[in-house]
Order: sequence, then structure tokens, then C-alpha cells
Amino acid sequence: MRSTLFKQIPIAIALSLALGACGGGGGSDTSTPTTPTTPTTPTTPTDGAITISAAAASADSRLACFKGTASAECGLRVYQIMVESFVDGDASANYNVGYGSSHHKGDLQGIINSLDYIKSTGSNAIWLTPIFESIPKSGQDIWANRLDATGYFASNYFKVDPKFGTLDQAKTLVAEAHKRGLYVFFDGVFGHHKDNVVASPTGKTPTGSANPVTYPGSYDFYAEVATYWIKELKIDGWRLDQAYQVPVDQWAKLRAAVQQASASVSYTNAAGATVNPLGYMVGEIWQGESQITSNGYGTAAAPGLLSNFDFPSRYRLVQTLAVEESGAGKKPASTLKEVYSTVQAAYPAHAMPNLMLTNHDLVRFGDLLQRGGIAQPSDDAYWNRHKLAFSFMAAYSGPITLYYGDEIGQEVAGFSTKQPDSTCAAVGLCDDHVSRDSALIDGVATTVGGAVGALNARQSDLKNYVAQLWALRDSNPALAFGSRTHVYADSTLYIDRKDAGANRVLVILNTGSSEATIKLDSKAISGVTTDLSDLLASSTISAADGIYTIKVPALSARFLKF
Repeated sequence: MRSTLFKQIPIAIALSLALGACGGGGGSDTSTPTTPTTPTTPTTPTDGAITISAAAASADSRLACFKGTASAECGLRVYQIMVESFVDGDASANYNVGYGSSHHKGDLQGIINSLDYIKSTGSNAIWLTPIFESIPKSGQDIWANRLDATGYFASNYFKVDPKFGTLDQAKTLVAEAHKRGLYVFFDGVFGHHKDNVVASPTGKTPTGSANPVTYPGSYDFYAEVATYWIKELKIDGWRLDQAYQVPVDQWAKLRAAVQQASASVSYTNAAGATVNPLGYMVGEIWQGESQITSNGYGTAAAPGLLSNFDFPSRYRLVQTLAVEESGAGKKPASTLKEVYSTVQAAYPAHAMPNLMLTNHDLVRFGDLLQRGGIAQPSDDAYWNRHKLAFSFMAAYSGPITLYYGDEIGQEVAGFSTKQPDSTCAAVGLCDDHVSRDSALIDGVATTVGGAVGALNARQSDLKNYVAQLWALRDSNPALAFGSRTHVYADSTLYIDRKDAGANRVLVILNTGSSEATIKLDSKAISGVTTDLSDLLASSTISAADGIYTIKVPALSARFLKF
């Protein structure tokens, strides 16, 4: 969570400085990196094709979601919702003020109204930004009102904010989501609070200052929060704001409490089975990979959180296909190798990193494409680069998160031409909250009494592509749970192989502006010459004398099962 203007500095510097807006100190890397996989050596024949003939390196299967074994946590496809800016479904529940350029009327009923649409994106979980009551203080100014609307400095952790809705609406939301096969995660702010915090039902309060609190004195209060909502509403876990504010050993205790509470209640899922809440917890530590390890994951001997958002990998992804917020980017496709050889090599083996493209604190990918002078919404490249980003995410072993609106290429018109200044917070156009704009949900009115949302052809096409990719993760366990073997990368091509038992998929991304032709020796992937089945196009590629000739159009991806 960020509520102030974030200075635009290169990510290589920003991560090493622990991204000061998120606070927290550095830390030594206690994990043992894996040996990076070695790409095959290509040749370029006179016909311009890339020939890949050497056998690929051994598979990377060290982290928790690379084992080839399906698990609900590794297979999560989370849809993130900024509550106050999303959809207004209840005229009696409004903040009418906030950060960003939205209507500032979003509420729980608006989310309930949108559940069918969310399900249609291929998502299997939702994460709501905080919905607990922020109690106004006498005489507080508009900036405090805006901060209240974010929910990130709550007063009463045991009451739904009436400006978001009611407890009954929260119960309905969770129950209706579960009926549709959607897990529900609340946002847990366990390191800070508004300075008029209310005691728990059993009389507990946090210790220390309002920001940050102190541990272990605050543990009992936040353990009560974390378990109360699991028992009360049967939520499936927590996204954890500024998780570096809580010591790793306290995360281990909180995680055990959440698991125990989840085992104590049950609900009926979409398949009609009785299940326990998932008990998933994912931390926001907006820092480099070493700090995420030391401040979140902990060590193999003393694990803390099992999942954290993979910020360093997110920056590699946007630097490759667009630019990051600082303007740095337009990097070669081979940059994507660093996701594994640099970032994930620093994580301990129990880690389940969660990859996102954007979130409520970041600039939307579409606006980053415009900031880099790469593409406008009127250009094919704008939509194709979105598809490439989601294609990389689809082949990521572990949980992934989709910020609302990214599935339709949402952007803030004209934002790339505006320079952050002293007025940007007032008009909702600072980098750290510009993406908190009103949702566009197909078939649902964004505001009470407003026009029903309708997607244009480009938006519908991208949303359908995302749904198709997310479905591939269900039908091909190699994508979400498989080991990874790097095959090849250069300035415009990136090729990985994913394996989960007999399920094997070759993933090819072409970030270039022209079609690529690849002549792939069967020895580089499997040594057998069965047909390659295109999972997106329902076509096959046969080998001729042990060589597959694969054409990949410009700015596109192919998923080839073999």
C-alpha cells in the first residue's frame, strides 16, 4: 500500500534501497541459489531461421510450485479488487472521496454484482483491499478522508466499514464467491492502524505506535483478527500489507493460527464438496529478492511466510515488454531469464512467489506502454504486448494475480503525457494511485443507476485470451505446477519447457516486430518426435528428420504440448 507520491527511480536502485515508500530494512540472503539453467546454443542459417540443436539444461524444480504436484495454492489465479474504486452497487454505501480518479463509491454489493464476470476471466480467487471500519476523527481533513477510503489504516478490525457495506453483504459475498468456485482473501494490515484503534471483542489491543506496531506485544490482537474472519465468514486467507513490519517468527505463529482456524470450519464449494478454507497467506514486501527472503520467507530451518508477491520478477516482465514506472525498459527478451536465474534463485525452497503485472499501487501496463512511447490503445502492439505479458504469467509455476481492468487493457487516457507534481494527489494522477480508476465490468453498471458496462471488440478479445490462458493452467499442470527447463533466449525470443509428469509444454514468446522461424532439433526438448500440439490454435507441428519448424508471429506466444 502506498498513499503518497512515489519518486520515479530506476528499479535496480529502488529495490536495493528497499523501495523507501514501503519501509523496512535490508537483510542478508540466507538461501542457497540454484545453478542457473544454460540456454542451448543456436545457429542462424542463411534463411534467417534460428536453429536450436543442443539438449536443454536440467530442469529447475527447487521451489515449492515447481515439483509437478498440483496444489490449490500454486494454482491460484487471483483477481484483485480495490474496493472503493471498483463498482458501486449500493447507493447507501459510499465514500465519495479517495485517491485515484474513480467514482469513489465502490462497495461490497458492487463486487457481488460482478462475481459472474470475475469468474468469466478464468480467475479462481478474489482479493479485496481492506474493508474494515476507519472511524473519522473530529475535524480530520480531506487527506485523512482519502486515506480512510483505502482501508489501509483501519480503526475497528472487527467491523465492516458501513461505507463499504454490511456484515450480511460480506457474508453473501463470500458465500456467492464460494458457489462459483472462487476463493476469497481479505487484506490484512497487521503492522499499522489508525491511531483510534478499537479493542478486539476480547479486549486486546496492539502495542507500540500506530505505525508501526510492536511485536510480540501485538501478536494476540492480530491473531484474533486473522482467525475471527475465517471463523465468522469462512474466508480463505489473507493478503498481508507491508509484511516487512511483522517479524518473520511472528508470521510463523500467525500462519499456524490461520491454519488452525481454517481447519476448524468448512463450507460447500462449487463442486458440492465440503472443504476447509484454504488458509493461504501472501505478503507484500516491496523490496528486492534478498529482502523478501529475509523479511518474509525466512529460512528453511525457520520459515515465515510461504508466499510473497514477486515484485522483482514483475519489474523484469514490464521492463521487457514495456517500461517500468521510472521509464527504464525496452529490454531484450533474454531479460526474462533473470526471473529464475537471479530472483527466484535467491528464494528458499519453501517459497511460493506470486506474480502480478500491476496492482493498486502501480501504473497500469497500458499506461506504461504509452509512457515508453511503445504503443497506444489504437495500435495492435498495445493489445499484443498485453497478451505476451499474460502468456508469460500463464507459464509461471505458482500463484498469479490479475488486477481488475488489466484483463481488458484498461488505461487512464492521457496519463502518459502528465508529469507528477504537487497537484497529482488531489486529482488522482500520481503514479502510486492512478490505477485506482472506476471498473468497467461487462454487463454490470459501474454506478447505481448508471449505464450497464459493455466491452468493445479489443477489450473482449483480450479478456477472452486471458480466460483461455488461465484455462490452460487448469488443463495443463505443467504450466502452474511444473518444473522449468530453459531452452533458448535472445533479443526477441524466449523459450522455456515446462514439465509435470507426462504433461510437457514448450512455451515460446516472440517480442519482436517480425515473424520468427525456429528449427528445433527434437534432442533439444525430448529426443522423441511426436507432434507438437498448439494449445491455443488447435493445430499440430510434425518433425521432419527430427527437426520441428516452428513459426511464431510477431508479438505473440505459442504453447506447444509434446
